[in-house]
Amino acid sequence: MAYYFYIGNTLLPVTPDKLSIKIKNNNKTIDLINNTEINILKNPGLTEIEFKALLPNVKYPFAIYKNGFQNAFYYLKILENLKVNRLAFQFIVSRQMPNKKVLYDTNMRVSLEEYKITEDAQEGFDTIVEIKLKQYKEYSTKLLSSNQDTSNVNNRAISIIQTDKILNNGGQNYVVQTDDNLWNIAKKFYGDGSKYITIYNSNKDKISNPNLIYPGQVLWIPI
Repeated sequence: MAYYFYIGNTLLPVTPDKLSIKIKNNNKTIDLINNTEINILKNPGLTEIEFKALLPNVKYPFAIYKNGFQNAFYYLKILENLKVNRLAFQFIVSRQMPNKKVLYDTNMRVSLEEYKITEDAQEGFDTIVEIKLKQYKEYSTKLLSSNQDTSNVNNRAISIIQTDKILNNGGQNYVVQTDDNLWNIAKKFYGDGSKYITIYNSNKDKISNPNLIYPGQVLWIPI
């Protein structure tokens, strides 16, 4: 079986012996009043990846040099650049059977969390580096604006209620509509339904059960 490890556009010359991919758990267990527990299922956390790589300082026949032989220092400078300049990059592992049939690929946007360089006499002139990566997701801030006419206070108040949004520092109000639930409201404002707990925690004085909200309720949506 052939494995090919890419850090960005750089192919590691020697395939690591082991690869650990950990899918983080974000589920939350809550104790109920009757001394039982429930498990709130959430989206998984950021995936974590670990492996050790051999970086040769001499040219080996079993190693793969995509752009010609480069010593360990070349690869260590690439890692240093990713860490120092806080760069996200693509981590790819391509898996093939001896007959060239592709099994499956790991292709993930990641950040370099840490790496440890080890020089061991048993490895001769070569360098061992332990690498830890974490899944990286793009993010950005959302800008909210209001084009409402402020010339008439009463009309402005009515307009705010009709649009279900009141802009304030740190959040806004939202009037619950028919068929609404906290999951859908969280998805609407945050793009992620699992963040409904944020809305619930900010409205515990109005919501006794996160599964029960009613049309007409005014909820505070933290931004």
